[in-house]
Amino acid sequence: MNDTKRFSAPRSAHDRSGAATAAPAPAAARQRRRPASPQWAAWGFLAPVTLYLAFFYAYPLYRNLDLSLRDYTVRSFVQGDAPFTGLANYRKVFDDPAFAPALLHTVVFTAVCLVFQYAIGLALAVFFNQHFRLSATLRALFLVPWLLPLIVSASTWSWMLNSDSGIVNALLHAVGIAPVNWLTSPSWSLASVIIANIWIGVPFNLVVLYSGLQSIPGSLYEAAALDGASAWQRFWRITFPLLRPVSAITLLLGLVYTLKVFDIIWIMTKGGPADSSTTFATWSYQLGFGNLLPAFGPGAAVGNLLVVAALVFGLIHVRVQRKQALS
Repeated sequence: MNDTKRFSAPRSAHDRSGAATAAPAPAAARQRRRPASPQWAAWGFLAPVTLYLAFFYAYPLYRNLDLSLRDYTVRSFVQGDAPFTGLANYRKVFDDPAFAPALLHTVVFTAVCLVFQYAIGLALAVFFNQHFRLSATLRALFLVPWLLPLIVSASTWSWMLNSDSGIVNALLHAVGIAPVNWLTSPSWSLASVIIANIWIGVPFNLVVLYSGLQSIPGSLYEAAALDGASAWQRFWRITFPLLRPVSAITLLLGLVYTLKVFDIIWIMTKGGPADSSTTFATWSYQLGFGNLLPAFGPGAAVGNLLVVAALVFGLIHVRVQRKQALS
């Protein structure tokens, strides 16, 4: 019996030590599981954005690409059995006689609008940056064209440029200039929609460029003035270079917006007369929805050309910004 007691004691001590070492195991497991909670929280915050991008960006782009690669009719669009045609719709678009004029109008419309919107917006931003009396009030009034719905702005310009009862022709008649058929003449229809779009886009450039001017230290202008620099030299040597990053993103956003302008052109001229103001945006709509027999495939192909153009300029912007950051 003594031997039994002598051998049983170490076992109880071993059991106690084992229990002592096993006790902290749940706490250690909890500590190992803790780092997972921030990761799940991060995925939880990313989930709404991911779902939004998937449903409202990725899926529509996929559907548009699928439309451009198949021969969709009204029946096949409903039943979903359109045959795969590859790049046939793109070849049909490139061979269409309306392709070259629509491309030219898109380039002219986009380039002219960007140049004038940026130039006028920058001039107004520099002007309002002087902080004179009523500066804030006038700046707020310049935002009105940007805040109005596009259908209201386009309808207003249609009334103003009307050949018979428009206020613009009335002013021209008052100064002895013959009236102009702004919306019904092939020579003036594209210029008319360009003027309206410039008026609508100037406030956006004003707001963004004005915010960029606020980040430029005033001490730089004071030092340049002490050195005898003129107002133009201060603008060209200080304002314009330091405003370059803001200008780049302003022009990029303006480019993407201008490429897809549809409402203004369609309400004012419907792309006419004789397709004189047709751009890729209006042409895509005409192909897909403007005929009794809609051409969904070619219409989607034209829309994809706009997407590719915006993507190319976006990649160029990213590449230029990356080079500037490394230099």
